[in-house]
Amino acid sequence: MPVLLTLLFAATPLWAGQDADIDPATVDIVDAINCRVDAPTYNGFAMAIGSDGLAEHRGWRKIAGKNPFLAEYELPRPVTVAGNWSTRRVAFSSSGVVAILDLADPKQVAAGEGITNELDTDAAIDAIAAAAGEARVATGDKVRRDIPFRKFMGQRVLSDVTEPATEKDGFGTHTVIARSISNATSHPGKTLYGCSYRIELLGRDGKPL
Repeated sequence: MPVLLTLLFAATPLWAGQDADIDPATVDIVDAINCRVDAPTYNGFAMAIGSDGLAEHRGWRKIAGKNPFLAEYELPRPVTVAGNWSTRRVAFSSSGVVAILDLADPKQVAAGEGITNELDTDAAIDAIAAAAGEARVATGDKVRRDIPFRKFMGQRVLSDVTEPATEKDGFGTHTVIARSISNATSHPGKTLYGCSYRIELLGRDGKPL
């Protein structure tokens, strides 16, 4: 598992809201991808996949991918997400899990989720072309040929909850769960569709620790 994932999980205490009675082995990967588990439970599940042998127990095969920020696995059977998209590839990042869909244009699933691209490459190209004056059409066409990859990154927040610090624990939490859709040069022709689970510890002053 990438070092970034290891550091993240090590820095997220199991006592940050996690229910000790929940067995990570019972968590369904589709539920995790579809944002149907709470953040502490997801963290316990991701830790078990990466370090407790849960992946091997489930028959998942680790994939040596080109992206150092993703821990990728091939499942023994396909799963269905985002309506009717089927895949056997999933990947864990430092903050969540994604299904790797055989879909070149993320907009096809993003539109149905009400998600827009926060990194609009086409808008930047149009700005470059506009600055070229009369040669804007030719300039825009050239830039598009020179930069064939169109980065997509967007999310829709589903839950944003802040729990203030208590006298007993001395810390609080800020938890955000969001539907995430993106693509990456390491996975050409693919869409990364999943969920991010972020837990931030807060001090008594409400600021991040």
